Amino acid sequence: MDVKILGSGCCNCNTLEQNAKEALAELEISAEVAHVTDFREIMKYGVMRTPALVVDGQVKVAGRVPTKAELVKLLGEGK
Repeated sequence: MDVKILGSGCCNCNTLEQNAKEALAELEISAEVAHVTDFREIMKYGVMRTPALVVDGQVKVAGRVPTKAELVKLLGEGK
């Protein structure tokens, strides 16, 4: 599973990254979580508002920080 957090590195981006890592651990999914801060790279995903969560190339959430429970559900779908 390829997981990316898109955002500048603000508090919300960091919170999303931490919640995603915790959700992956809870699901016992081994995945590398990359934090993409380059706005050119972020624009390739069509994301206009950050933070955003990308799983296997698909934008799952953008413009908000989902709860850990939401992330468990989203990330567990591909398991």
